[in-house]
Amino acid sequence: MRDRGGRASDRTESPTSNGEPADSLDPTRSTSSATIADDEGPTGRLVVVCGLPGVGKTTVAERVADHVDGRIRRTDVIRKELFDDPEYTDAETEAVYAELLARARDDVEAGDAVVLDATFADARFRADARETAAAAAAEFDLVEVACDEAVVERRIERRDGISDADFEIHLHFKELFDEVATDHVVVDNSGTEAETFAQVDAAFGENVAGEDQPTGRGDRSAPVTDAE
Repeated sequence: MRDRGGRASDRTESPTSNGEPADSLDPTRSTSSATIADDEGPTGRLVVVCGLPGVGKTTVAERVADHVDGRIRRTDVIRKELFDDPEYTDAETEAVYAELLARARDDVEAGDAVVLDATFADARFRADARETAAAAAAEFDLVEVACDEAVVERRIERRDGISDADFEIHLHFKELFDEVATDHVVVDNSGTEAETFAQVDAAFGENVAGEDQPTGRGDRSAPVTDAE
């Protein structure tokens, strides 16, 4: 049995909306991200980009990182740093996510922005990310990437990268993936890259360097397929 941690990967280590605003540090608030007003409080930002293997999390994470001027940390990279010959066991996955969140905490405590690119199939890991942000960050966003299954299969057949996930892994995780129950942004990556980028731009709002984008957080309202 394969673990639930995902095989999703670090730019420097190296949305479509669901109708709800992004996840907040305070679960009683409905804003897209929680900002701590205290001038002496945390200034870093943590963004989680989650979803099934092969849906295009890295494409979305890179666009988000452009918006928040952040670094990307990927579980695929960390797993292969920690384990020479990964076996994708539950114990491995626990260690990988613990290291991922430890590095993320260091980033946000330093006042930086960091985008986590990982499956986050287990809701426990998403809760751990939220707790990390609550303790150390000024802002937190949760983004789920969705994609039509036929598109995923076609793209997985073509891709060549650090991830070990194939289409069978995608289907396996589809059975295991815990529903994202908290407020979050959904980006449908079934279409063109431009269409995907437009969803991210609407959600995050700030200009991307070298491109003309509308300012503000955006209304996050665009159609979502029923692929997932």
